[in-house]
Amino acid sequence: MLEKYPTLSYALDNSRFKDIDTQINTDINNGFPGAGLIIVKDNKIIKQTVYGYRRKYDDKGLLKNTFDPMQMDTMFDLASNTKMYATVYAIMHLLSLGKIDLMVPIDNYLPEFKKNTFIPKVINLLCHDAGYPPDIDVYKYGGIQKYPQIRDIIANIKPERQIGGTPIYSDIDFILLGMIIEAIVKEPLDAYVETNIYKPLGLSHTIYNPLLKGFNKSDFAATEIKGNTRGGTVTFANIRTLTICGEVHDEKTYYGLDGVAGHAGLFSNLHDMAVLTQIILNNGGYGNHQFWSPEIQKLFITPNQLDSSFGLGWRRYGDKTQWFTKYASNQAVGHSGWTGTATLIDPAYNLAIILLTNKKHSDYIDGKFVGDNFATGKYADIIKLIYQDLVV
Repeated sequence: MLEKYPTLSYALDNSRFKDIDTQINTDINNGFPGAGLIIVKDNKIIKQTVYGYRRKYDDKGLLKNTFDPMQMDTMFDLASNTKMYATVYAIMHLLSLGKIDLMVPIDNYLPEFKKNTFIPKVINLLCHDAGYPPDIDVYKYGGIQKYPQIRDIIANIKPERQIGGTPIYSDIDFILLGMIIEAIVKEPLDAYVETNIYKPLGLSHTIYNPLLKGFNKSDFAATEIKGNTRGGTVTFANIRTLTICGEVHDEKTYYGLDGVAGHAGLFSNLHDMAVLTQIILNNGGYGNHQFWSPEIQKLFITPNQLDSSFGLGWRRYGDKTQWFTKYASNQAVGHSGWTGTATLIDPAYNLAIILLTNKKHSDYIDGKFVGDNFATGKYADIIKLIYQDLVV
């Protein structure tokens, strides 16, 4: 039986990328925690390598006597890559089914907004031009909150600017998109994407709240060493103080949204991410599964007229996304995640790059995580080397 869309096969050629291995291993030797890299070209996985350690520090924030090595199936906290591979994928799928209207005000789906005079449309949330501030410290409302309370808090957030105009990246926009999806499908966001997207593809390691669903801490790359305390410089009610491993790092998601949100909370590994990025290279399908049409995908990846580094949810090359590097084509889309994850999909070269790191699993000194200072943690040098090895 012929497949409707290409699926992935292997054509590993790790010797071709020795300069990349040298750069990442140099960073590891100088203190960078760990990374996993997978490169997909022309429907084939041509490189799949892990480096360093999934965990170096114990629960007290002390270096372990023996570091835990990174494994091929190690799972990572995707952070804001959740926005793409959970929320945007769900919305593209719902749009293909005729179940969501991007051009209606959000109070069509979230009735608590009807009392507001400021009501953006769904598409404004996707464009990051809904007028909401970039962030909200929901954990400062007394530690872990119940979901309905958080909904009410967000419904009363005051806008910072008019609807429309130049996009300004906002987690709040995607928290609301997650809530809209749940209102449409009448089930939690995690249940919907896991049942309708990940499980049909056999993706058993792409999941929200994995420790509640059969996984163990040893399956994960650890993130912040002393909980959410930034090296002991931050405190609030119910704050975590132990090394975070297998729990979402993002404070809004963990303390306010029960681990499931439209902007953060998803975990995955190299293999699963390769499949998810291939869907974009296939214009909406994988194997016998079609999730959306090429026309819907074109709508979402088209650059914003006021800032070409934004699509609908997707990021594109621009002043705000220089880690794409000058080598990426003008068709390239992707996203990064605060914990150290980057995905870049370039249809012009039939190429996907997935770089998953745990760069925040490092000391916090002078207001910065040490892992952020390395080339691997900045992404661009690795992306550049990949392009130079493949297409330049």
